Amino acid sequence: MANEAKPCPCDIGDRFDYGGLGTEVQIEHTSAYVVKPSPASDKAIIVIQDIYGWQLPNTRYMADMLAANGYIAVCPDFYVGKEPWSPGHDWSTFQEWLEDRKPANINKEVDAVLRYLKEQCGAKHIGAVGFCWGGIATHYLGLQYPELKAGVSVYGIIREEEDRYELKIPTLFIFGDNDDYIPLDQVSILEAKLKEKCTVDYQVKIFPGQTHGFVHRKREDINPIDKPSIQEARTDMLNWLNKYM
Repeated sequence: MANEAKPCPCDIGDRFDYGGLGTEVQIEHTSAYVVKPSPASDKAIIVIQDIYGWQLPNTRYMADMLAANGYIAVCPDFYVGKEPWSPGHDWSTFQEWLEDRKPANINKEVDAVLRYLKEQCGAKHIGAVGFCWGGIATHYLGLQYPELKAGVSVYGIIREEEDRYELKIPTLFIFGDNDDYIPLDQVSILEAKLKEKCTVDYQVKIFPGQTHGFVHRKREDINPIDKPSIQEARTDMLNWLNKYM
């Protein structure tokens, strides 16, 4: 999700025809999609949705990919039953819709998920990956939860006037340089501010020619031109997590 004057275009791309390999569970006051690796693991990733919600097949596809690489993956409903955005909604109402779905206000849900992962799944190493709205949320978690081992924020950016650069966990930021909703000057400011203020490891990586949503909203099998970038970004995500977890 970009500068909030321009709403996020996460509907640009493919809605996967994908059912998922995990199960839906109740975690305290909210629901979640959970998929576990085989063999069992004590490493877990909180997967944070874009504005289209926790049931979007694309996001579950990413959760399943993480599980296939050895991580317990849990994708909670961070809107806690409230309606996700829909492509049919009027963008002029987006700010009103966003008012009670702020990516900075998910601590109650994160705390519940952390308890679930530690107490019921035996997780000892926990990270976060988020897309768009979830990328912003991942950035916020990186400022507030030093117990997390790593974060990957995928095309999510906090507005430049907010002083949010003193990360407490190693964080990878992924962007496309053809993202009309996150101008490159905002990415440059992010990188400059992190260099100035951040004391943990971070990386800002920009993929040439890629649009908003390319990592999880484009199918590599039907986007041959984009396939190398899609696969490289997903590999970067996994490598970052593997390095710090």
